[in-house]
Amino acid sequence: MEYINEVNLNEAIIHVLDNNGTEPVYNEYPLKLVDETYEYILKHIQKSLKDEELKYAIFNDDSNIVKEISQEYFNAHTDLISASKEMAKQLFALMKSNSTIPSCDLIVVSISTEYGLMLAILKMDYVKNYTHTIDFVEDKIGINITPQFVGLPPGGQRLQKCAFIKPIKDENKFDVMVIDKQSKSKESRESEGYDPNYFISNFLGCTVVDNERDATRNFIKTTEKWTRDNLKDNADKAEQVRTSIKTKLKEEDSININELSQDIFGDNADVSQNFVQYAKERGVSENIEVDKQWIENKFKRVRLKIDKQIDIYIDEEVYGDKTKFEVVRNGDGTIDMRIKHVKNYIEK
Repeated sequence: MEYINEVNLNEAIIHVLDNNGTEPVYNEYPLKLVDETYEYILKHIQKSLKDEELKYAIFNDDSNIVKEISQEYFNAHTDLISASKEMAKQLFALMKSNSTIPSCDLIVVSISTEYGLMLAILKMDYVKNYTHTIDFVEDKIGINITPQFVGLPPGGQRLQKCAFIKPIKDENKFDVMVIDKQSKSKESRESEGYDPNYFISNFLGCTVVDNERDATRNFIKTTEKWTRDNLKDNADKAEQVRTSIKTKLKEEDSININELSQDIFGDNADVSQNFVQYAKERGVSENIEVDKQWIENKFKRVRLKIDKQIDIYIDEEVYGDKTKFEVVRNGDGTIDMRIKHVKNYIEK
C-alpha cells in the first residue's frame, strides 16, 4: 500500500459548477494561495489521503478526457487552467444529464509528493450555512436568519468525492487514488435515478483495484464477524481467536487462511473448515498480504464492548501489559478483565 505523507501545493484553480446554470463559471486565474487558503486546501487533501474509503484505481483503456488531459499536463503540453477547464466541462456535462448530482465548486490542484507530481481533483459539494440579514422596516432595524446553499465544506469535513492522479507509467500498480462516497441510500438513488458510479466510471474513466489495505481490512472485518456469530456465548474462546489473529497480523507479512485456521482451532476440523469457508465466501483470499502500516494505526487503541453495557478504550501497549490489564479465564467460557494498580481516574 502506497501512503502519501508529504504534500505541497504548487498551484490551484477553482471553477463553479451550478446545476441550475447553463454553463460552468470558469476561472481564468489561479487561486491566490495565501496562508489561509493554502491551509484550507491542504487540510482537505491530507484528510482525504488518510480516509479509510480511499481506493486505488487504474484508468480504463478507452478514451477519457480526465485521463488524457491530466497526462498532457504532466507532460507540460497544457497548463493547469486549461486542463482544469476541460475537467470541469466534463463533470458539468454529467451533472446536466442527471440533475440529482449535487452542484459544487471544482478545485483542481497541482501537488508535489514524495512520489512525485500529482493532480488533485476535489469536488466541493455545497453545504447549507446560515447568515443574518439586516433590513430596515419603517425606519427600524429588522434582523433575520437566512440559509445559504453555496457554502464550501469546512476543513474538518470529509469530502464525498475526490481523486489524486499520477503520471501513467508501465510500472504503476495504480493510476488514481479516489474517494467516491454515496450520500444517498440505495432506495433513494433508485427512486431518483441517481447513478452511483458516475464519478469513477464516467468522469474519471477508471476501475477500482484491490490493494493490501482493503484485503487486510476485509480479513479483519470478516474474522470479527465470524467470531461474533459463532462465539457470542464463549468470551474465553473469542478472546483467544482475536488475540491469535492480532498476533499474526503484527508479526507476519502475509497470512494463509488455512494455516491460520489450523493454528487457532487445532484438531477441531469442523470449526476450522467452517472458519475458512465463511471467510472465502466473503471475499477473503487464501493468502492475504498484510498492510503493516494500516495495522499499526488500527491497533493503536483497543475498544471493548462488554456485555452491551460497558465500553473500554485501551492503548495497545497497556492492553498487553499484565501489570495494568489482565484477562483471567474462569474455565466456564467466561473471562474476567482486570484493570490493575489504578493511581488516578476521572469521570467524563
